[in-house]
Amino acid sequence: MQLNIPTWLTLFRIVLIPFFVLAFYLPFTWAPMVCAIIFIVAAATDWFDGFLARLWKQTTRFGAFLDPVADKIMVAAALVLVSEHYHTWWITLPAATMIAREIIISSLREWMAELGKRSSVAVSWMGKVKTTAQMAALVALLWRPNFEFELGGFILLYVATVMTFWSMFQYVNAAWSDLREA
Repeated sequence: MQLNIPTWLTLFRIVLIPFFVLAFYLPFTWAPMVCAIIFIVAAATDWFDGFLARLWKQTTRFGAFLDPVADKIMVAAALVLVSEHYHTWWITLPAATMIAREIIISSLREWMAELGKRSSVAVSWMGKVKTTAQMAALVALLWRPNFEFELGGFILLYVATVMTFWSMFQYVNAAWSDLREA
């Protein structure tokens, strides 16, 4: 297997995860900002690796497998850290909902792929908007520079939660006829 720049970017995103978690726990006033910056860099490499793979026609099976795995691990880690920081049900419940949705949709995509119908549950524009709201919420809730920023993060977290349900139901609806078959 030959590694290309888009795949290296994805691997870099995975390598960032322990540094991201470590930055969250650093006992310095600047630690939340560093944690958020690492998360932003990871989000940027997520966009950039896909863009470069398509632009340079360097898409690979390994990259197609690894990219969503790296994304889901980073986002799940961020949701767990944010839940731990706030330590309240009204943050933990949306975080758990988002993590559960990712597991459900990943399983649904895998199952649909076994049926040869993976394209019916391909990433939709709703999923992309949900991801954007989720990433912005997580940056705000990881950084927390002031109350207004944090409040924006809370609002975006709930926007992302609503979109999480909406996009999940769209995917399940797209696969419903196959799910109902005996």
